[in-house]
Amino acid sequence: MNTLLSVESLKTTIANQNVCDGLDFSVNPGECWGILGINGIGKTTLLHTLAGLRDPDYGDIYYNGESVRSLGKIELAKKRGVLFQTKFDPFPATVLETVLIGRHPYIQHWQWESDKDIELAKNSLQQVDLSGMEDRYINTLSGGERQRVAIATILTQHPDVYLLDEPTNHLDIQHQMKLMQLFHDANKRQHSAIVMILHDLNLAARFCNRILMLFGNGRVLTGETSKLLTTENLNELYGHPINVLNHDSQRVFIPA
Repeated sequence: MNTLLSVESLKTTIANQNVCDGLDFSVNPGECWGILGINGIGKTTLLHTLAGLRDPDYGDIYYNGESVRSLGKIELAKKRGVLFQTKFDPFPATVLETVLIGRHPYIQHWQWESDKDIELAKNSLQQVDLSGMEDRYINTLSGGERQRVAIATILTQHPDVYLLDEPTNHLDIQHQMKLMQLFHDANKRQHSAIVMILHDLNLAARFCNRILMLFGNGRVLTGETSKLLTTENLNELYGHPINVLNHDSQRVFIPA
């Protein structure tokens, strides 16, 4: 099996806080990893480090066996796409123009988007229920609509690994479920992989087959979702008791 993302002996810190230390794990095609932990524990810092947007204190990150340090920005953008938690729109642009940013790694300098690029972007907008909004300006959208534009952009980018920072932010239940299913289907269709930060344990249990838990002080647990999502681990992870109920062959997590 071709490993899409591998991490070796990774140490990452921020503001003198140890996020992870000696972290090793591999992400294979079809896998969906959920990063769990309390606010401020370093989940976004770790995700940005995996994306090559900040240097680790120690260790190596590889995409398809190539070190992130040796990959150029354009090549890296083909291998991984990042959905940021915060969106900045300093310049006026339409929805379609914004989603077409996902095709930029595949377009030469001074080259315009092709009909195929536009078709891919429109197809992504259709998948997130934004068809017919191509000409709307990005600064006129609601928070949920803006989040779906960001999701359409990364779907249009078509990377090997999707790195998602709280992808269900601002979304209602209907679009939360549709989004998670979209990425799940894209994973299978593209033989890609997902690493995402989540706060909803029920979404993590339903869609993630691997979990990475950040406890603080560098302590990390990685492994199969069914083995890691235990009351003992979750009580320690969140500092609050979590009850686990079984319903229709699914586990449901409820704060005590």
